[in-house]
Amino acid sequence: MAKIAPNSIIDPKASVADDVEIGPFCTIGPDVTIGAGTKLISHVAILGRTRVGANNVFHPFAVVGDYPQDLKYKGEPTGVEIGDGNQIREHATIHAGTVYGGTINGGGITRVGDNNLLMVNAHVGHDCQLGSRNIIANNVMLAGHVVMGNNIVLNGLVGVNAWVTIGDYAYIGGAARIHHDVPPFVKVSDKDSIRALNEVGLRRAGFDDADISALSEATRRLFTRSTQPLSVTMAQFDTSNGINPHVKAMIDFLRRRDSGKYGRYLEGLRK
Repeated sequence: MAKIAPNSIIDPKASVADDVEIGPFCTIGPDVTIGAGTKLISHVAILGRTRVGANNVFHPFAVVGDYPQDLKYKGEPTGVEIGDGNQIREHATIHAGTVYGGTINGGGITRVGDNNLLMVNAHVGHDCQLGSRNIIANNVMLAGHVVMGNNIVLNGLVGVNAWVTIGDYAYIGGAARIHHDVPPFVKVSDKDSIRALNEVGLRRAGFDDADISALSEATRRLFTRSTQPLSVTMAQFDTSNGINPHVKAMIDFLRRRDSGKYGRYLEGLRK
């Protein structure tokens, strides 16, 4: 039997794995599924059409699956999906998706992958799509429809505009304001300012010296030492002939971004 505090409210229609631990004053709605090994410490609310995987930990006052903060939402059957091994800290919020834009990214489902850390008061807005092994620090604000890859660090107070895409291994400094898609592998601060390669993060992730050297040179040419328009520098990279695969991924990301609107690829897909 699941270990459930007597003063928590678990709807009898909810599906809760046998070894789930639910501490005091939690609320679980009727359309919620919670996987094996997950723990709700106390005062956690998991609502709506929410599916939670295995071995997650929810800290006090986290709220998952509540209605999206979107005036267009009219009670449509949207939801949240959370993978395995995530740490959801105090007062973090993850809101359900919306019908609007669902065919672009999410299909009406807000998704969080595996082994992410969402620190105190982090907010994941409606229809966001988060990969795995990301660190989202205190008071980070992700607006609706944000897409994050894997192994990304968002430091405290970062604000991310709706429809932004953030590439793998990006590192975003504290209180940064992100309005444009962030290429993979780079460090960003202030207002969309690309400062350098995230070399420390890449080394910790096991990237070899050759890949880091190639990415470092590409980052300098594209962002930190360029004296010409970005489109001109990008055209000088022959992505069809012998280019480092990680550099190619960076160039392809930038070309995709430039095909969008306002520096956001997904923005260009909106109707």
